[in-house]
Amino acid sequence: MDSRTGLPVVGMVGGGQLARMTHQAAIALGQSLRVLALSPDDGAALVAADVQYGDHTDLAALRTFAKNCDVVTFDHEHVPSEHIRTLAGEGVKLYPPADALVHAQDKQVMRERLTALGAPVPAWQPVTVPDDLVAFGTRTGWPVVLKAARGGYDGRGVWLVDGPEQATELAGTLLAGGTPLIVEERVQLRRELAVQVARSPFGQVAVYPVVETVQSDGICVEVLAPAPDLPEEVALAAGQLAIDLATALGVVGLLAVELFETPTGLVVNELAMRPHNSGHWTIEGARTSQFEQHLRAVLDYPMGDTSLTAPVVVMANVLGGEPGGMSIDERLHHLFAAEPGAKVHLYGKQVRPGRKIGHVTVLGDDLDDVRARAARAARWLREGRA
Repeated sequence: MDSRTGLPVVGMVGGGQLARMTHQAAIALGQSLRVLALSPDDGAALVAADVQYGDHTDLAALRTFAKNCDVVTFDHEHVPSEHIRTLAGEGVKLYPPADALVHAQDKQVMRERLTALGAPVPAWQPVTVPDDLVAFGTRTGWPVVLKAARGGYDGRGVWLVDGPEQATELAGTLLAGGTPLIVEERVQLRRELAVQVARSPFGQVAVYPVVETVQSDGICVEVLAPAPDLPEEVALAAGQLAIDLATALGVVGLLAVELFETPTGLVVNELAMRPHNSGHWTIEGARTSQFEQHLRAVLDYPMGDTSLTAPVVVMANVLGGEPGGMSIDERLHHLFAAEPGAKVHLYGKQVRPGRKIGHVTVLGDDLDDVRARAARAARWLREGRA
């Protein structure tokens, strides 16, 4: 408890943009989020008052960081499970707990548990030798999707395998390098959806509207809220699926369920147990942002209203462009002149081509208009042109 404010202290392991935006939500609740960052240049370290520097894989650094925190949570999934269990055994309150978080850390563990729960998942199997991959592709049909069981994100750690020869070479190389693998069928994809649910230790849940996520080269570039033309019964089923998974897995905090919409129904693609890129639209577009909701959940506060603030909300990610051209400050001038209704969030990151450096959100009544405005705003920041 912070003796100056009489309010609980929340620590977040990781100093990226998720911690940065969670810190912004914490301010409104009278708090200053405590952050464990790797570097003073990390996005959250640039703005938070209470920052400790250390490695999230270092148990001693985690132990020092957690001291005097009322609860510790995460802005990524890369903290070793054994460290989380050790700290929990020493009396530290950590959400989500290790037994839940492992399902977002290890795709094989996640697939095994979801299969046992009867959740909709693609056909899959672990790959321990290259022949496993070849046999799976021969049985289900090529191409298939090979995934690193741990560590992949934003298209990394995912490979589309077209046939036996590529399968043998690729799997052999990856397995020899120590990468644990699973393989999944390539589903008939209509589009990608996502639904977020927050769950408290008390067991209260709050579900956000289902959104459509648009991907390019494995990176989410756009989120449409609510998912356009989604039948009500499908939206309700997706929300109930998220609630059921959060409850069964023992999640505390936010759970993002990434989904494939297929001709035969919804299929679970990935899970994330933290604030998520598919929910950045909620800062302006929902009555309670995902970042405030995550804080409410881990503090066991009652959940906030998840309804939309406008009929249509579009979030466009801003990816780093090529070096040169006008400065980011000049680009902001032009963007605000062209799109005064666009809300800009920059993460304090150094610009590299293809790197997520921020996002923009636009609200309105007409999907085509709002989508075009959001894309134009993001383009100003990326390329310095309309």
